[in-house]
Amino acid sequence: MKLNCLFSKEQISRRVKELARQITRDYSNSNELFILCVLNGSIFFAADLLRELKIPCMLNCIKAKSYEGSDPAESVNISYGSDINVEGKDVLIVEDIVDTGITLKALMDLYQTHNPRSVKVCAFLDKKSRRRSDVEVDYAGFEIGDQFVVGYGMDYNGKYRELPYIGYIYSE
Repeated sequence: MKLNCLFSKEQISRRVKELARQITRDYSNSNELFILCVLNGSIFFAADLLRELKIPCMLNCIKAKSYEGSDPAESVNISYGSDINVEGKDVLIVEDIVDTGITLKALMDLYQTHNPRSVKVCAFLDKKSRRRSDVEVDYAGFEIGDQFVVGYGMDYNGKYRELPYIGYIYSE
């Protein structure tokens, strides 16, 4: 198994700043943006994004899982954060990657029942080629093909999260 760089630390930094400017502009009339960081993979992205936002926001974390290793599961396990009160708030779900869309659909369905003012999605990576659920990403860092990626918070069986870049795994 080998690892190649897909997006450098500099490319990531530049794109996060662009996304933050767009989100700041779009939510400039919001009283307070409520950010839901999907653990564990999006923690690096969410932290960098929040530091670049120029609007008031609140942060909370949620834990949802629909993968075992590199294989998608059919169900979503939401083990933390399902009881967060988002009533009347502008909600931005921050994901590391939207792949099949199964996790994101479950989260959107859950938080829509809590009567938010709005619910949008910001994903660092958007892998549209593997969608199995009808979900849209409102703010996407990069669109990628069907590669298994690691780094910048994303892992393969708990490894590679610490990489400051996005790499993809391949075999020779």
